[in-house]
Amino acid sequence: MSLKGKTALVTGSTSGIGLGIALGLARAGADLVLNGFGDASAVVAQVKQFGGRVGHHPADVGDPAQIAEMFAYAEREFGGVDILVNNAGIQHVASVEEFPVERWDAIIAINLSSVFHSTRLALPGMRARGWGRIVNIASVHGQVGSVGKAAYVAAKHGVIGLTKVVGLETATSNVTCNALCPGWVLTPLVQKQIDDRAASGVDPQQAQHDLLAEKQPSLEFVTPSQLGELVLFLCSEAASQVRGAAWNIDGGWLAQ
Repeated sequence: MSLKGKTALVTGSTSGIGLGIALGLARAGADLVLNGFGDASAVVAQVKQFGGRVGHHPADVGDPAQIAEMFAYAEREFGGVDILVNNAGIQHVASVEEFPVERWDAIIAINLSSVFHSTRLALPGMRARGWGRIVNIASVHGQVGSVGKAAYVAAKHGVIGLTKVVGLETATSNVTCNALCPGWVLTPLVQKQIDDRAASGVDPQQAQHDLLAEKQPSLEFVTPSQLGELVLFLCSEAASQVRGAAWNIDGGWLAQ
């Protein structure tokens, strides 16, 4: 499948899941707008190897004004956004009564509100051009809960709900909106949970096995490249009637 002539914007794409998805889209010929903090020159060069145009915008997606600036940049430099992947996310673990209010607000802003703001800004251009794909990176935590993750679980449930609404509102157009629900992916957020277990004296390999065994029957991590391949499928003609779906890719987590 070729995405040549299409521009994809992937939030939180300078590492981890977002970078894996960006690389997959670039490999298929799409131009890329990357997003993330810090010096992104090395990541831009990595994505550029596939021959398309690549830009980077450092917007803090927790701030609606910065999201608007990022979309203005994409319009100015690339002519708009054809494929939007809402991937940026943060995590904090604490019980509800001990959850810092400022962390709750930040997680809701970055993991949920940013999806709304990016989507509302992307849709007019997609409708005008007669084609668009919106893929929201939700989580199995958009469908089940886990102790200590109130804000993350609430946000990801919200992302799936928003995905359904946008899927319905675009149902008679060539714009689709779907969500991916990965289980454990070995990102820095998950590695921290493994490290926390190992800090109590557990062997790091055992700590990793125990984390997977609690939730993910395959005992294997989902990879960013696998998520990238699913995004490519959702961009294809074969997926044109996949609308408002929450697609599990979780090693059997939700089959239990």
